[in-house]
Amino acid sequence: MSADARGLWLGLLGVAIFALTLPMTRLAVGSPEAPQMNGLFIAMGRAVVAGLLSAALLLVRRAPWPARADWAPLALTAAGVVFGFPLLTSLAMRHVEAVHASVIVGLLPLATAAVGALLHRQRPSAGFWLCATAGTALVVVFAVLRSGAGGLSLHPADLLLMAAMLCAAVGYAWGARLSQRMRADAVICWALVISLPISVPLALASWPQAPLPASAWGAFAYVSVFSMWLGFFAWYRGLALGGTVRVSQVQLVQPFLGMLAAVPLLGERLDAVSIGFGLAVLATVALGRRMPVRPPERTPRPTP
Repeated sequence: MSADARGLWLGLLGVAIFALTLPMTRLAVGSPEAPQMNGLFIAMGRAVVAGLLSAALLLVRRAPWPARADWAPLALTAAGVVFGFPLLTSLAMRHVEAVHASVIVGLLPLATAAVGALLHRQRPSAGFWLCATAGTALVVVFAVLRSGAGGLSLHPADLLLMAAMLCAAVGYAWGARLSQRMRADAVICWALVISLPISVPLALASWPQAPLPASAWGAFAYVSVFSMWLGFFAWYRGLALGGTVRVSQVQLVQPFLGMLAAVPLLGERLDAVSIGFGLAVLATVALGRRMPVRPPERTPRPTP
């Protein structure tokens, strides 16, 4: 099997794991009428659990310390996927249903591809950016239509979700770049370990004060072990093998998997509007995948 094919399959495995993140987060955080865990605790607590598992794995493997040049990219990776995405989604998911959020996640493939292209100094075509703009517009229209009786305005939770997509795209792109010279599992492990001095105090400060049902703790366990840790093993390796711009497009299936999971887990309902907007966003991403992304121009060497 070629490296590109292995990258796509590993990317698909990572996406399948990530697809349950929003429904599980919703299950853990609850709703405004029946709140469960604090959003800050879910975000930082999962980082602590995954960070301790990472520290143990690195010790068992006697993993070498990252090179000096890798510390800044690791910090950017952590900012995106350890702090930004988990915290913003945990805060948002108490106020929106998982089906609604899954449509907004449809923006993530193009965002990841765009950040990856810019990071690697590639030159996306005008058609690529047109598709990115169209996808963003569809997401905004969907959020406005579902904003309720407040009129034509975005719910703050929608803005949090969009910011979370940007954080994830940045963390994915930098993590994929590091995975080209580090083990994919080491990338997320080190990102989690260097975050522990911040995540541990915040998790302890936001520890739940009231008893919580087993379902909330089970959902927290999933986002800690799978969403925050094991999923990245496959995802970063897939991005490194197949390329960030290309492999990021397997996230096409994530909104649908997230919507389907929300039905049995949360008792939510799929309606024609959600499905229609989900398909439209996926269509822009599929079209954007076909648009050329040119490699960076090489500066010619001077003739002696």
